[in-house]
Amino acid sequence: MADIKIIIDGRECIGKAGDTILTIAAQNGIEIPNLCYNKNLKVYGACGLCVVEVENVPKLLRACATVAQDGQVVHTDTQRVRQARKIALELLMSDHEGDCKGPCVLGCPANTDAQGYVKQIALGNDREAVKIIKEKVPLPASIGRVCPHPCETNCRRGLVEQPLSIAYLKAFAADNDLASADPYKPAVQAATDKKVAVIGGGPAGLTAAYQLAVMGHAVTIYDMMPEMGGMLRYGIPEYRLPKKVLASEVKLIADLGVAMKNNVKVGTDVTLESLRAEYDAVLVAVGAWKSTGVGCTGDDLQGVVGGIDMLREVNEGKIPSLGKNVAVVGGGNVAMDACRTSVRCGAENVYVIYRRTRAEAPAEDLEIEEALEEGVEFKWLTNPAEILGENGKVTQIKLQVMELGEPDASGRRKPVPVEGKFETLAVDTVISAIGQRCALEGFEALTQTKKGTLEADENTCLTNLEGVFAVGDATNRGPSIAVNAIAEANAAAKAIDAYLTGKCMVAAKPYYSERKVTSEDFADREKLPRAEMSCKDPKVRRGNFDAVINGFTEEQARAEAKRCLECGCHDFDDCKLIRYANFQPIDPARLEGSKHECYKEQRLVTIERDQGKCILCNLCVRTCREEVGKGLLGLVGRGFKTVIKPEFEGSDAVSACKDCHKCADLCPTGALKILK
Repeated sequence: MADIKIIIDGRECIGKAGDTILTIAAQNGIEIPNLCYNKNLKVYGACGLCVVEVENVPKLLRACATVAQDGQVVHTDTQRVRQARKIALELLMSDHEGDCKGPCVLGCPANTDAQGYVKQIALGNDREAVKIIKEKVPLPASIGRVCPHPCETNCRRGLVEQPLSIAYLKAFAADNDLASADPYKPAVQAATDKKVAVIGGGPAGLTAAYQLAVMGHAVTIYDMMPEMGGMLRYGIPEYRLPKKVLASEVKLIADLGVAMKNNVKVGTDVTLESLRAEYDAVLVAVGAWKSTGVGCTGDDLQGVVGGIDMLREVNEGKIPSLGKNVAVVGGGNVAMDACRTSVRCGAENVYVIYRRTRAEAPAEDLEIEEALEEGVEFKWLTNPAEILGENGKVTQIKLQVMELGEPDASGRRKPVPVEGKFETLAVDTVISAIGQRCALEGFEALTQTKKGTLEADENTCLTNLEGVFAVGDATNRGPSIAVNAIAEANAAAKAIDAYLTGKCMVAAKPYYSERKVTSEDFADREKLPRAEMSCKDPKVRRGNFDAVINGFTEEQARAEAKRCLECGCHDFDDCKLIRYANFQPIDPARLEGSKHECYKEQRLVTIERDQGKCILCNLCVRTCREEVGKGLLGLVGRGFKTVIKPEFEGSDAVSACKDCHKCADLCPTGALKILK
C-alpha cells in the first residue's frame, strides 16, 4: 500500500493508505486515549475517548474508526476534544464501583501503600514490604512505633470486627529488615551535580534528604541538636521508641550519601543566606521546639515547665527533679508522654488535667489506658484557673470544673466552666502539654503566617525566597503528627527535584475511584480478631524506660497481615481508565445516577469477574470470540441494563481459560482478575 502523510499535533506522520488515525498516531509514538481498541480485533468504538478534531471537519471523529486521508491535519488535544473526553470519563466513572487504592492508603497522609506491604508481610517477604514502605516512609521501624495510624481508622476490616494492626506490622517488618545482614537500601540515581541543604534532621528533614539522595542530588542536613531525629529523638520517650532503632534507620539514610552536620544552628553557626549561596536549593524543616504556656495566672512560677522541654531533657539522659506531685495539662499524645515519663522519673502522684472528657481527648486510647495502668490519675473536665506558689515556687494548682456545652468549630462539644466550682491539687511541678510553637530565629527573611509559622505554598512548599522551601511543623497550620510532616517532605522533594531540573513543580491531586460500603458487604467474612500486642507488666515498666511493647511474634504478624481484605484494585498500576481519568480534572459525582448491579463471580473458574468495575468496553467478549474462538462471554440485556456475563453450559467449556487469560490481560479496568 502507498504511504500517506498526515499532520498530528504539528508533527508529520507517515502511515499506510487504509490505516486509521489511531493506528498512524500509535506508529509515530503519539498516544490517543482509548479503552476499547485492540489492533487484533474489529473496531468497536464504544468508549468515546479517542475523539480527535480534524481541520475542515465540523464534528469530532473517533480516531479508532476513522481512516486517515493524505494531508489531513489532526488535533488530539483541543478544548473541544478535552471537553468530550471529560464527559465520557465522568460518565464511565460515575458508574464505576471499585477502589483504586485501599482506604488505608488514602487514609495515610503520606499515601503509603499499606495494602501492598501488608500483603508482602502475609507472604513472609519482609524485605519487599520495607521496600514498598520506604517509597514514602524512610523510617518505618520508628514511625511504626509512634504513628497514631489514621490508616487503621480507615481500615474496612473494622466493618467485620477490628481494623488491622497496620502500624505494628510496619514496625515488625522493618525490625526484621534492620536485624538482617543486609538491610534494604534503594538504588540511587546518577549524580545530578545539584546540591541541597536541609535544615532540620527530624522526620521531615530526614525524609526529604532520603528522597532527594535517591534522585541523585547531593544532600547535607544541618541540625542544631547533637544527634539526628528531631522530635523522634528528643520528644518521644525511650519506652515508646528505643533510640537505637531510630539511630539504625538514620544511619541507613547516611549510607545513601547524605551528609549530616549536628550542633549547627542557623542564625548562630551559619546563616540562611550563606546556605543559599552554597547550595542550589534549601529546605527548611526545623519543627516546633517551644512549648505553649498554660495560659493562667502563675504559669511563670518556678516548677512550671513545657512538655517538650521536659521530654527533651529526659531524652538527653537527664532525670529532672519533678518532686512528689506532678500535674500535666493537656489531653494529647505529648501529655501522655509527659505523664508517663513523670512516673518513670519518680513522681508518686501524677495528674492529667484536661478540660474535656476522655471521649474527646486527642490522645490515642491505648496511651491513655497504659497511663492509667501505670498509676496516672486523670482529672477530666477540669481546666487550670490559677497556679499558686510560695517564694516563687509552685505549690498548688487551682482547677476550674468544666462541663460540655454546644459543639465548637471542630465539632467537639465546647467545655464551659461550672460557675463557682473549683478543685485544688497540691503539686510540685506543672507540665504544659497543650501545644507547640516554632522557634524561627535566623529565618526572619522568610514570610510568616499570623500563627507565627513559615508561609509555604501548599503544593510546591516554596517560600517567598527563590530556591527556599519549607515543610513540617514550622509551616502554615503548624505542628501535627510525624506522618503529616513526612507527607509534606515527600511533596517537597518532588518539587525541589523539579525546580533543580527545570520541570513543572505543581502536581495535581490525583483522582481515585472509591467504593461506598457497609458492614453488610462483608457479612460473609469470617470474624478474625485483631492480634493483641503483648506488653510488659505495669508494675515493671513504670520503674524504667525499657520498651513497653514486646512486638509481634512471627506467627502473630503473618496471621494479622492475612486478615487484610485487599480492598484496593489488583490492577491499579496498569489501569488505563484511572490513568486517563487523571489527564485532566473530572467530577463524576455531577453525573451520578443509577448504577449497574455490582457483584463478583467466578464462573470462568480461573478468572474472577467484578461487574462493578466493568465499563462495557467489550474487549473481553470480542477477544474470546474473535481471537480465541471460544465465545464464552456475551452482552446480556438491553439499554442501560446491559451487562457482560459468561454464556455457556457445563464446566468443560472453560478448561481453556486456565492457560489463556487473554481477556484479563486486555481488560483496561481491573474488572477481570486472574486467580492463582
